[in-house]
Amino acid sequence: MDIYVGEIYGKQTTGKFVMYNVVKVSKSVITLQNIDNPLSLFETTSEKLTSSGYIRISQTPYIDLDASTPKRRKATKKPSRCPLTFDFLEDRADSERPTPIMPDLFSA
Repeated sequence: MDIYVGEIYGKQTTGKFVMYNVVKVSKSVITLQNIDNPLSLFETTSEKLTSSGYIRISQTPYIDLDASTPKRRKATKKPSRCPLTFDFLEDRADSERPTPIMPDLFSA
C-alpha cells in the first residue's frame, strides 16, 4: 500500500474517531500527527498501520487555521497550497476538517 505525505488516516477508538496527518514517509517508517493535538507524533510502518485498523480518510491535507498557541502553530507543517483551496473531489477545503468515514456497525 502506498502512503503519501499529507494523507489523513483515522481509527475508531473507544467512543470516538481519531484522525492523523501523515507528516513524513521514509522507506520503512511513517510518522503520523494527531489532528486534534499537533504535538502528538508517533512512528509506525505501513504494515502495522493497516493491521491496526487505520483507514485512509482523505488524500488532501488538513490545515488548522485556528491554531492558537505558538507551539501548536510551530508543530504544524507549512502548507504547500492555500488552506482555503476547495477540493471538489474531496468536497471540502484544506482548512475544513474531513468527515470521518464511519462503518455501518448496526446494519443487519
